[in-house]
Amino acid sequence: MPVWLELTIRVLAVVVAFLTLPLIVGQAEHKVMAHMQGRLGPMYAGAYHGWAQLIADGVKFVQKESVTPAAADGPVFRLAPFVALLPYLAVLLVIPLGPDGLVAQPLDIGLLMVLAVVGIGVVSVLMAAWASANKYSLLGGVRAAAQLLGYELPFVLAAASVAMAAGTLSLSGIVEAWQPWWLLWQAPAAVVFFTAGLAEIRRPPFDMPIADSELVFGYMTEYTGLRFAFFLLAEYVGIVVISALTVVLFLGGWKGPFDESLGWLWTLLKTFAVAFVVIWVRVSYPRLRADQLQRLCWLVLVPVALLQLILTAAVKVAMD
Repeated sequence: MPVWLELTIRVLAVVVAFLTLPLIVGQAEHKVMAHMQGRLGPMYAGAYHGWAQLIADGVKFVQKESVTPAAADGPVFRLAPFVALLPYLAVLLVIPLGPDGLVAQPLDIGLLMVLAVVGIGVVSVLMAAWASANKYSLLGGVRAAAQLLGYELPFVLAAASVAMAAGTLSLSGIVEAWQPWWLLWQAPAAVVFFTAGLAEIRRPPFDMPIADSELVFGYMTEYTGLRFAFFLLAEYVGIVVISALTVVLFLGGWKGPFDESLGWLWTLLKTFAVAFVVIWVRVSYPRLRADQLQRLCWLVLVPVALLQLILTAAVKVAMD
């Protein structure tokens, strides 16, 4: 197969995943929350169990007018939703689904690239907050900046622990080096990474930048129509990305009971299982206050991540 054709197929596969997996997670969130909270939820769009509700929501967003406030910085305001999507699309390019190069763009420094690109997410939030010329949006943007800059540290430290254990920055290499006993050895790092990841994508209970009961809808207050839908899509893509990274770094990726030729299926099943936990956390825990959010970051997650890093270094030295 020509190189250009293989590359085209890989990119198209990532685009399809980018457009479908977040929608599946969004539909699952509707239904899981409905069952967990004992409410029917949207059950009439579609012949069975409201399966077409997500399609109806998409049609609704398309029909709505995209309004740009008169006082807004027009170009920045319109660009922010697209900037929110781009980092997650770039990350999906380097996440391996299976062995033998089953990844759109294999990189020897894939983990470093992921950590660098995910941090760009705060830029889109600040763009939307500042360009909206709305006090609620600006407050949401300030909260997001404080939250994302703080939780970036434990996020990186937890990832560094598993990279040190595997001896590589390649995501495929980390999966190849993974052993079942890492579930205990790297468990604190996994909890820190997952928790900081929830804060990175601003999911409850870390949704202070949105806080609809306080800030209308935070940095998204002035957005309507497709632009608002792009922000929601970015949130669900973020769930997929954080879940997939957790699986690749800490849960063995494609390793499991299936034959390696079906490793991609095992990776997807694990990813959706972690995404279910993301939804469960939203239903189960109330929003943290700003002081609680920062205290959890600096007094719990950062010390645990540092101790895990020291433990990993000590074990590697002992093994070598």
